Amino acid sequence: MNRFHLMNVFVAVAEAESFAGGARHLKMSPPAVTRAVVALEERLGVRLLIRTTRVVRVTEAGARYLEDARRIMIEMEEADAAAAGINATPRGQLAVTAPVLFGKLCVMPIITEYQSAFEQTTVSALFVDRVVNLVDEGMDVGIRIGQLPDSSLRAIRVGRVRRVVVGAPAYLEKHGIPRTPDDLAQHRLVASSGLSPTNDWIFQSAGEKQTLRIQPRIVVNTNDGALEAARQGYGLTRLLSYQVAPQLASGELKTVLGDYEGTDLPVHVIHSEGRHKSAKIRSFVDLAVERLRADKALN
Repeated sequence: MNRFHLMNVFVAVAEAESFAGGARHLKMSPPAVTRAVVALEERLGVRLLIRTTRVVRVTEAGARYLEDARRIMIEMEEADAAAAGINATPRGQLAVTAPVLFGKLCVMPIITEYQSAFEQTTVSALFVDRVVNLVDEGMDVGIRIGQLPDSSLRAIRVGRVRRVVVGAPAYLEKHGIPRTPDDLAQHRLVASSGLSPTNDWIFQSAGEKQTLRIQPRIVVNTNDGALEAARQGYGLTRLLSYQVAPQLASGELKTVLGDYEGTDLPVHVIHSEGRHKSAKIRSFVDLAVERLRADKALN
C-alpha cells in the first residue's frame, strides 16, 4: 500500500479514537481501515495503537508518529498549494480560533466576508477563552491577545488592547467615582472568570504595579455576563477595552481609574509557519490583518 495512504488512515483513526470513526471520515470500509493500520505497524515494526472494546488510544510511539505524520501532511498540502500557483483560488476547509467575545465582535464579520468572497471554502470557528494549540487542535489561523511565547508560529501584530474598569453613568452618579484602586473596596464589583481565573486585579501607575484582591459580589464565567451586569448599572467590572468599545462609544459605560490601567496587550494573527501558505490561509490572513488593523477598537 502507498505509504502516505497508510499514514493518512492512521491519523484519521488516532484523531477519531475509533476505527469506525476513522473509516467514516475517510469514507472507507472498517476492514480496509484496520488492514491499513496493521500494514503500517508491520512496516514500522512497532505498535501504534492500543485497541480496547470502547476506544482506541495511541501508544507512546504512536503519539510521536502522529505528531510527525500531521506535520508531513501539512507540508504536502502546502506543496500542492504552491504547485497550483500563488494565484490559486482559495478552496477547502479553513479552521479559525479566537477568544469568545473577540470572535463574536471582531472575527465573525471577517469570516462572513471571506466566505462570501470565496464560495469554494467552508469555515469552522472555535471561539474559546483559552490558549489553543493550532497544530494539536487542527487550527489554521488564530487570534491571540497578550504576549506570545517563542514558537514556530508566524505572528502578525494587528493592534493592542488594555484592561479597563467600567461602570454605567447612573451607577457612578449614585455611588461615586473611585479615584484609586483602593476605593474599589467601597463598590459593588463584578468579576469575569473568563478574563482572569483569580480575583486579583493588577493595576499600574508610574511604573509600579499594585495587585488588589477584590471581593466581587458577582462572579460570572463569561465576559458577556460581566458586561451586561455593568451595563444594567449593578456595579463596576473590569474587561478588555475592545469588549466594551461599543458601550463606551454610545455612553452606556464610562471608564474609571484610567491612570492605573497599565501596559497595553498586543493582538496578533497567528498561523503555522511554512515555506508556502495555502491559498485559503494566505487570503484569510491577509483579509484579517487588513480589517483588524483598521478597527478603531484595537488601535
